[in-house]
Amino acid sequence: MRVLSFVALLILHGCSVDNDPDQDRVTVQYDEAKIKKSAATAGRAAKDVATSAVHVAKDTGRSIKHEVGDVDVDVKVSRTRKDQPTPSPS
Repeated sequence: MRVLSFVALLILHGCSVDNDPDQDRVTVQYDEAKIKKSAATAGRAAKDVATSAVHVAKDTGRSIKHEVGDVDVDVKVSRTRKDQPTPSPS
């Protein structure tokens, strides 16, 4: 569905619409070169956005690793039943 919306916008951008209300006539002309140019521009913009997102993700990952470093975590999990007394801490 998103692709169809994108294609419709490209075609709309490449249209030239002339309205002649005196003769009840509307003329629509498609400029293929303009549509191709718009598609190329949109493709470059999408590539730039994706590249920027990748750089931000990499920089964020590096920043987090630098700030946090390597952390070792020891976890002790125990379970007691309601009918058993709570064990005293060691």
